[in-house]
Amino acid sequence: MQTEKPLILFVHGLWMHGAVFAAHRRRLSGMGRESRVFSWHSLLGSLDGAADELAAHIAALDRRPLHLVGHSLGGCLVLNMLARHHPEGIGRTVLLGSPCCGSFAGERILHVPVLRGALGRVLPQWLARPLPEVPPGYEIGVVAGNRPVGMGRIVPGMEKPNDGMVTVAETRWPGARDHAVLPVTHMQMLWSRACLIQTLHFLDTGRFLRGGVRA
Repeated sequence: MQTEKPLILFVHGLWMHGAVFAAHRRRLSGMGRESRVFSWHSLLGSLDGAADELAAHIAALDRRPLHLVGHSLGGCLVLNMLARHHPEGIGRTVLLGSPCCGSFAGERILHVPVLRGALGRVLPQWLARPLPEVPPGYEIGVVAGNRPVGMGRIVPGMEKPNDGMVTVAETRWPGARDHAVLPVTHMQMLWSRACLIQTLHFLDTGRFLRGGVRA
């Protein structure tokens, strides 16, 4: 008898909507894998408020274990939610290009008054706090990109390698079980075949694939 695969919940980042995961979800559906999205107010909401909403959304889902995949600021939101609520029944978590350990580009933009408002409230709140204390029982994997194409190119002094928005160093969550770097940009993570393959491999095994995976 075939065992049902865990449900995968996607969490988007700044300025986005759950629809950005359409390509990944279409591929997953073709593999017989079920997924959902959590859409949240990345500009008008607060970090803790969004974390509470995510926890409530997870509690309302009737599938356990449940895997989590967060892109960019969505990954930071997932970490904050895990630290605040310690939800049960979480399988594994993958963070895609998430600025877990700071954001050089974000900090620079925050110092430009005419641009500051474009970042909303959640990212500044994340950057102003110490890293959340996520309980050690959660298995977290991190994917970073090293193709520097994106808005970050207009920010002078950005460390390399980076994905055009977030540096590889900024993605290195201290509690991560594994870390992978792919030749993709920050936005390509939303449709890259290699990114999905690596994500699924970690969700299924707790480790990323080693060796070449075509982007």
